[in-house]
Amino acid sequence: MKKIYTIPRAFLALFVLGFTSSCSLDAPLENEIIADEIDYSQSADMVLLARGAYNDLYSMEWETVPLIGVRGDDINAGGLGDQPLFANADNYRYDRNFWMLNSTWLNLYTDLINWQGAIEEIQKYQEAGASEQTAQQYIAEIKVMQGFEMLQLARLWGTILIPTSSVPADMFNVEPTDFAGVMAHISTLMDEAVPALPDMRPNQRTDIRGGVTRHTALAVKAMANLEAKNYPAVAEATSEIISSGLYSLSEDYYQLFKIPGKLNNENLLEYQYSDLGTGTGTSYRFPWDFYGPSSWSPARAGASQGWGFYEPSQKYIKFMLDRGETDRLETTVLFTPRGIEALQSDPAHAELPEFVSNTTREGDVFNNHPRYLFLSGKHYLPSTQLTQDRTNYGENKNMIVIRYAEVLLMHAEALVSGASSSVLSADEAVNLVRGRAKLDAISGVTLDNVLAEKFAEFGSEWGIRFYDLIRHDRTTELNYEGRTYPSSGRFYPYPLPQQDILPQLVGLEQR
Repeated sequence: MKKIYTIPRAFLALFVLGFTSSCSLDAPLENEIIADEIDYSQSADMVLLARGAYNDLYSMEWETVPLIGVRGDDINAGGLGDQPLFANADNYRYDRNFWMLNSTWLNLYTDLINWQGAIEEIQKYQEAGASEQTAQQYIAEIKVMQGFEMLQLARLWGTILIPTSSVPADMFNVEPTDFAGVMAHISTLMDEAVPALPDMRPNQRTDIRGGVTRHTALAVKAMANLEAKNYPAVAEATSEIISSGLYSLSEDYYQLFKIPGKLNNENLLEYQYSDLGTGTGTSYRFPWDFYGPSSWSPARAGASQGWGFYEPSQKYIKFMLDRGETDRLETTVLFTPRGIEALQSDPAHAELPEFVSNTTREGDVFNNHPRYLFLSGKHYLPSTQLTQDRTNYGENKNMIVIRYAEVLLMHAEALVSGASSSVLSADEAVNLVRGRAKLDAISGVTLDNVLAEKFAEFGSEWGIRFYDLIRHDRTTELNYEGRTYPSSGRFYPYPLPQQDILPQLVGLEQR
């Protein structure tokens, strides 16, 4: 799919716009570009702007996701000997010249400015007679995308610049907004979006299958208010999602992250990709190679290997073993023989459950490699689930971004932190998640219980663990496996190329 916008305005080097083809909604969006001279009276064309916005969302470059998530005690960089600055980031040693910092900044800001342009164009269609309801829905969907990516920017850098127009040069006049201000802005943005969005699950939408709904907006609002420690607002937003009765936890945690889990009733936001069910021709895919094995014996001969990054930590694995976890551990971690030996060298884990094996239930075998001991299972697609004649690692796999399980545990976190709700108690919310994991119910849930459950449930997902520990001042838990978390470890430094361009960033370093 190509990005669908009008003639670009004068873009700075800060915002390099690439025309990439990487995704679809399992029925590919129209491969069209709005002409230089637009007839805004052609209301049917307005949907192209919404679809172009989804294309940008799903086109998140591969380096952005691991940079968001690598600093938690659930995940290590992996790829030993390659990308040393990425490994340094995992160890809380930051270099403002690191290319992934600048690339991630560009990726997110390019989306934000593109989306602002899309909103401006949709407004022109509305002024020319297009349905106000439809136009406002598309604008609301884009606001949710903006809110989610602004959340990531602020989590990464703290004080950021919030774009106010589609003209990149206007960024020179934007005053920085601190972390608390960004969270408040996102919350307000979601309040603006909710009334215009469909009241259904994403997988119930027929116009844009899997697209944003009011519950996606409410989830983003809850995430922003959780970061702001505004727990009543979190409880209010999550209570509305829960009381809708539309969402449920997938019965099969293992398959949730694979082809059978696509557009599941659990998913509130999901980046969608597709090979269109054909063995040749166009394929819209996320570059899962980053997470894949550098040495394996796939059950389906010819399936490609990967790069060997993003390694679950031994701390996480031992935590899960000590809890008696089965489904969640098998889903989250891929084992190599060396990894198994490393675990067994600890007398407390000399005897491992039978499912701990370097061979998955589908028959894929993960061999030893000097660059890692373990691999990320949530970013793994069994070779047997590849479409016939497709060979790229993980091809046709979607990326789950926000799940109902996160809504439930944010709800519980808010309640044990002082908020109230008549919809669901903290015990009930936590036990729904534990029940799916085949664990016994608990009572008198505390913050320790909630954070432990989130650790188990969201290992390797979107940096959730790191931000939980930061939010609750539990950073000593980030001292693990030879790492020492410094007082300056919360935010990355601004990329040097951006400080050279945007004078507002100079002197803004905060921790």
